Amino acid sequence: MTTVDEAIDAGTGHDHWLRIAREIADDLATDAVDREQAGKAPFDEVARLREAGLLTLPAPAGHGTGDAGSAGDAGDADWRTAYAVVRTISAADGAIGYLLGCHYFLSSSARFFAGPALATRVEHESAARQWWWGGGLVSCEPTPRLTPTARGYVLDGRQSCVTGLGIADRLVVRATRSDSGDPLAVLVDPAHPGVVYVDDDTFGQRLAAGGSVEFDSVPVAADDVFGSLSSDEGALPPFAGLAAPTARLVSVQFCLGVAEGLLAEVREYSRVVNSSWQPSAQQPWPGSPSRDPYVLSVYGELTVAARSASALADQAVEALVRGFAHGEDLDDDECAEIAVLASVAESAASRAALEITTRALDVIGARAAFLRHGFDRFWRNARTHTLREPVADRLREVGDYFLNGAHPPFTIPS
Repeated sequence: MTTVDEAIDAGTGHDHWLRIAREIADDLATDAVDREQAGKAPFDEVARLREAGLLTLPAPAGHGTGDAGSAGDAGDADWRTAYAVVRTISAADGAIGYLLGCHYFLSSSARFFAGPALATRVEHESAARQWWWGGGLVSCEPTPRLTPTARGYVLDGRQSCVTGLGIADRLVVRATRSDSGDPLAVLVDPAHPGVVYVDDDTFGQRLAAGGSVEFDSVPVAADDVFGSLSSDEGALPPFAGLAAPTARLVSVQFCLGVAEGLLAEVREYSRVVNSSWQPSAQQPWPGSPSRDPYVLSVYGELTVAARSASALADQAVEALVRGFAHGEDLDDDECAEIAVLASVAESAASRAALEITTRALDVIGARAAFLRHGFDRFWRNARTHTLREPVADRLREVGDYFLNGAHPPFTIPS
């Protein structure tokens, strides 16, 4: 199986950060089963990522801290590297990989929705203080209300589909302005006593610190309102529209990482343990279990699924990086093409993750249900995530673009 770092071009800092990510992934893998079953808030896991210097990878040059050593400023990396790190971590621990990917996107949200001066200030402060970011900008009902006051705003209401609850230094959430109805991205200090977390207790993604959050008269400064999240055509400049594919490609890397992680684990298991599935003759395949024709066929099909989805992900990432390079010169047609490529990649990665995390267990059979192996966590993490982002929605967008040239609506995934 081609690893994620083999799929990207080497560049200044890339090899360094991928090496760091592999070391963290190896560390996480040693106790991933026990930690997932315990379901504790991931304070220790976040501390490992912070100490490794991985928090500021997609930040512009000069905004990183350089804490991790010889590679210097984390700003020498880019979204290629950030996505590769998310995929590497997800292969060892899907919930932590997804949590990191959400942090990368949310810590970059000011770049999409705020003015340049505010975005620069926020990113500098975040890097200097090593903030961990959580939250969620998905459109769902009900949405918290943002009410103007003489000193700024007050935030009230409930937001679901939020990551990083209880561990984040800053939250970015979606709120509706009470007087105009405009949807806005809002920065919140979670230390305020009016911020209350609600654990939604899902069967997967248990270490992603996800759930709902309630706001009770939480003050918001004027500078902490980044800008519009409107899906109305022409409401956002094309560059802001890149927020949607940026977030979708976090989902893609998570799905691919989980799929590749399970494949790697069951491959090692299959090499040393006989498959419990047997042909109609009810006789085990003679010799090594790795020569069982059924096992070989399944692994062949799943490898094709993983590599196909990986190739589509690479195309989408390269298109997104080119879009960032265009900056304010990006036009609506280019943004739409990037968004469609991200939807294509997300559809393929979601399907691959579900197929692989289901069928790879068929190779092992009933033994795959033993809790000590922890194989089930891959399927539960993938299924919990994909329930939030149905493939049908992405396929409809891709089909409408292909047939009618319709630009995808601006929607940020959960």
